[in-house]
Amino acid sequence: MTRCNRVFALMTVSLIAVAAGCGGGDEAAAPAGGEAAPSADYFKVDPAKAATITGKINLEGDPPKVRPINMSAELDCKELHAGAVMPEVIVAKDGKLQNVFVWVKSGLGDKKFEVSSEPARLSQKGCVYVPHVLGLQTNQLIKIANSDPMTHNVHPLPKVNREWNKSQSPGASELEYRFPRAELKLAVKCNIHPWMRSYLHVVEHPFFAVTGADGAFEIKGLPAGDYTIEAVHERLGEQEISVTVGDAESKDVELTFKAS
Repeated sequence: MTRCNRVFALMTVSLIAVAAGCGGGDEAAAPAGGEAAPSADYFKVDPAKAATITGKINLEGDPPKVRPINMSAELDCKELHAGAVMPEVIVAKDGKLQNVFVWVKSGLGDKKFEVSSEPARLSQKGCVYVPHVLGLQTNQLIKIANSDPMTHNVHPLPKVNREWNKSQSPGASELEYRFPRAELKLAVKCNIHPWMRSYLHVVEHPFFAVTGADGAFEIKGLPAGDYTIEAVHERLGEQEISVTVGDAESKDVELTFKAS
């Protein structure tokens, strides 16, 4: 082999090595349908020692008056309902609040927890997003379905994650996505039907819940520790409470929002 040939061969090997080292950048962006983040050393909670925090979210004062959703401009949507459709911004029953996201805001330290293999699910049904409030982990797969006989447009409005916008026709495959960064109150809208809105809460661990019609929540599987529990409502803001739980202990708490 001549000297020039040897130099050319060395340059070729170097270029191949550089190209191999630069590959795989798309995975880190967690695009729609992409793979979850690489596995890490996850903290495992002993089921025999797992603690639970339960509670209820109260509303103090009269709930704000809400008007039925006006679907008159979209008769195809209106015909999917027998009567008026009320927005789910504030749903109060016996002084309790529904659709409040409750999560462990602090106290877990630097522990990392495995991402749930069960996908989070959001549906468009009757020209309304169901559920109105949804919690999920960072890099957890979310599947979005169109259950209606008309086209919708799914448009998340994040502040720290990547914004995207996709149409979804009737009977189309579910849209799939992973949000790689934690973010609360991430609104999702439909550009075709402006009243349609849902809120996603993306956090880095599995310790969260959304209150039901009775205002109740349950966060289970926790390691013993001192925690700050935060309740987040899309209009009424946030409320916090400190809770300490020991091994296999269960604590019940209440938080109260004031009607504005």
